[in-house]
Amino acid sequence: MKRPVVWVTTSLMIAIVVTTTFLIATTSRGEPTSFGSSAGRLDVQTAASGLSYPWALAFLPEGRILVTERPGRMRVVSPQGQLSTAVKGVPDVMATGQGGLLDVITDKGFAQNNTIYFCYSERAGNGGRTAVARAKLVDGAAPRLDDVKVIFRQDGPLSTGNHYGCRIVQAADNNLFVTLGEHYSGRNEAQNLANHLGKIVRITTDGAAPPDNPFVGRSDAKPEIWSYGHRNPQSLAINPATSELWEIEHGPRGGDEVNIIGKGKNYGWPVIGYGIDYSGAKLHESTSKPGMEQPIKNWVPSIAPSGMAFYNGDLFPRWRGSLFTGALAGQFLVRLQLNGNAVTSEERILQNLNERIRDVRQGPDGALWLLTDSSAGRLLRITPAGK
Repeated sequence: MKRPVVWVTTSLMIAIVVTTTFLIATTSRGEPTSFGSSAGRLDVQTAASGLSYPWALAFLPEGRILVTERPGRMRVVSPQGQLSTAVKGVPDVMATGQGGLLDVITDKGFAQNNTIYFCYSERAGNGGRTAVARAKLVDGAAPRLDDVKVIFRQDGPLSTGNHYGCRIVQAADNNLFVTLGEHYSGRNEAQNLANHLGKIVRITTDGAAPPDNPFVGRSDAKPEIWSYGHRNPQSLAINPATSELWEIEHGPRGGDEVNIIGKGKNYGWPVIGYGIDYSGAKLHESTSKPGMEQPIKNWVPSIAPSGMAFYNGDLFPRWRGSLFTGALAGQFLVRLQLNGNAVTSEERILQNLNERIRDVRQGPDGALWLLTDSSAGRLLRITPAGK
């Protein structure tokens, strides 16, 4: 039975060309809704619904999509929008607070090796930590994971349910970058190189520290660390125009940041920043300090950014080169216009959709694909109107 598709016509700022390989059911619910944007009117389709707090998506061959649900399930979404049974073989996750089954990506050689990487909050003692696992996805009527192996475990004080970070990117050299939150516990731990809290790590596909990592050989530092001084990064992507690693992280009350990540650099949390504590109290020494990096963009008040995609498709020519991120608290999609490494303007799209946007990706079809964060989460596909 085909799942209905909700069409919402909206105006966003994106760039893409589509030769659609994703065949989506065409039964519509409700009247189209129009939104204005710099790229004209948009259509927003519900490609799949009935997802429980979906967190991340990864594109599979032949129009299928792998989606994680924070309570601890993976689903394969068919081109017609049907959800598979829960993928068997997913490890037990600590689905408490912000924890659960989080990001997932496919290996660059997935067509040959069926390998995926995913991160999740793993129960440890009386708390949780971020773990990264590798597995082979066996797709079919009853999908499952084979050869599951945890390749990395975050070391340091445990979380009671907050700030796991947990985005993964595979670089051109096949190494993995992983964002790790500071667990909303001892905030100065993000400055402590002796643990993994509040860090971005770089590991091999087996979980080892590459020998050219910046702190390899130091007895007072974890060799996997690539950068530090982060709070709770839930967005990570490589800029296709420059091959640089970009990250977006949650601030407290204000101070969400967009950062360009450099090898061995310190991004300041909690010493510098632009937000305040939830109580209203001052948090930081100042907004800048020698030896600590400045964000290229910050939000005050916070929008709660999650997910991240650079757009380099042809479907939305005006948006080519733009950076997109979802907003959980803001309940909209953000487009940042870039000039080199500078943000020149911001556009807020889909504000009347009233959905928390958890993830955003550019699909093989050139469309933008989003996940909405709720107990009745949806997979959305955005195209120019009529495409």
